[in-house]
Amino acid sequence: MNLILLTPEEIRDERLACLRDPRRLRHLKEVHRARVGDRLTLGVAGGGIGRGELTRLNDDEARFTLDGLDTPPPPALPVHLVLALPRPRMLARSLEHVTAMGVKQITLLHTRRVEKSYWQSPELDPVKIHEHLVLGLEQARDTVMPEVNLAKGFRPFVEENLPILLEGRRGLVAHPGMPQACPTGLGEPVALLIGPEGGFIPYEVERLLDAGCEGIHLGPRILRVETAVVALLARLF
Repeated sequence: MNLILLTPEEIRDERLACLRDPRRLRHLKEVHRARVGDRLTLGVAGGGIGRGELTRLNDDEARFTLDGLDTPPPPALPVHLVLALPRPRMLARSLEHVTAMGVKQITLLHTRRVEKSYWQSPELDPVKIHEHLVLGLEQARDTVMPEVNLAKGFRPFVEENLPILLEGRRGLVAHPGMPQACPTGLGEPVALLIGPEGGFIPYEVERLLDAGCEGIHLGPRILRVETAVVALLARLF
């Protein structure tokens, strides 16, 4: 937790913040080993970042005197990430990683090689998704929450959602064996589509390319989804 992310409700006035969340209290004590008088980095969800002095810390609450939360968060990446729904444990890590890297728009997509049981996972509960996004924001000292959407049908997504998604964006499909290497240093908006473990099936690749996407690859090595996502984002931006 490189940033203590506060909700607007925890800001009592422009000079005082109070939090009672057990997870953050435990982190302050066990990881930060915080003491009254310490100055820590704080941010308010959807707002700015600043510093605050810890004035109270016990089992029930932590209080901070704020110096101001007027530093803007780091810029977002110009990407809409479309990720075939990973298995639950990998989903949790992937959400945290991409949030830390600055992705603000995420679509979780069903494809042929996605197990239907994955859609029943507790990790897709909005509360659980929110928890993973918060962890990513705290890691990267960011305050702007990503938007996560679910697309449970591949064909409806390609026919109805993808054309809208590609308006003003360059569509890139990351898949082994594509003819073009992943580009680097892009500044333009991108829609990045990444398949599941085992990749997209040929029919899915054809539909995505026909819709106007470009096929790209990361070389001959086959990477786990959570590794490929980070590698692609780092190379692209």
